Amino acid sequence: MFSTPHVRKMNAVIFTGMLAVSLVACGSEPTTSLDAAGVVQTLAKQGMPVTLTVTFDQSSDPEKLLGRANGYSSKASFTDQRVDTSKVSGAKQGDVNLGGTVEVFGSAGEAEVRAAQLKELSKKPPALGEYNYVKGPVVVRVSKELMPGEALEYEGALGKIVK
Repeated sequence: MFSTPHVRKMNAVIFTGMLAVSLVACGSEPTTSLDAAGVVQTLAKQGMPVTLTVTFDQSSDPEKLLGRANGYSSKASFTDQRVDTSKVSGAKQGDVNLGGTVEVFGSAGEAEVRAAQLKELSKKPPALGEYNYVKGPVVVRVSKELMPGEALEYEGALGKIVK
């Protein structure tokens, strides 16, 4: 079997993710009270300029992770009023680049693994270039069209929602 730098790197990412899940799972209980659409609505109540656009189900989830092992239990997308939609031509409703996406997992460990996967994907062409924030079992993916300070507001808002 051939071992290229790419294969070794992916194996390291997978191992790190599995380790994170096992370590976090040992000391945390699953959070089932959160759902992605509710997180988006709470972001709006906190004053974030967001509008819920899509609540995904298994048939509409473009990444096909909803309800699968190690996948998220709910996913919803939102628009952010600060995104200049003329810069994201071709984006479809629910696209992260129009605002963002919330993914809720069964545990914090699973969310950490997803965040690590997204970080790794952002290093490869075509790069995602999005901002990602994790708190507990929630991953918030934010449009690269926002300024860094604007995107960082999501981290603070998420910290108020997920303890």
